Amino acid sequence: MSIGPWQIILILVIVLIIFGAGKLPRVAGDLAKGIKNFKKGMNDEDNASSEPKEIKDAASANQSADEKDKAAQG
Repeated sequence: MSIGPWQIILILVIVLIIFGAGKLPRVAGDLAKGIKNFKKGMNDEDNASSEPKEIKDAASANQSADEKDKAAQG
């Protein structure tokens, strides 16, 4: 069950009717930016998970936890 050329043409005509010829380039550009940001986010997530963050000492861990608590309360 694949999409044939007539189905693609029909979808393009419907999109052209909905958005109009003037807005179509802007909509396509926004879609491209969204896909680019999505891919960038996926790559950032992969890099973050492959490099585990280490805490050098327990004092800095406690200090950062205290800062988070203060920020949440205030």
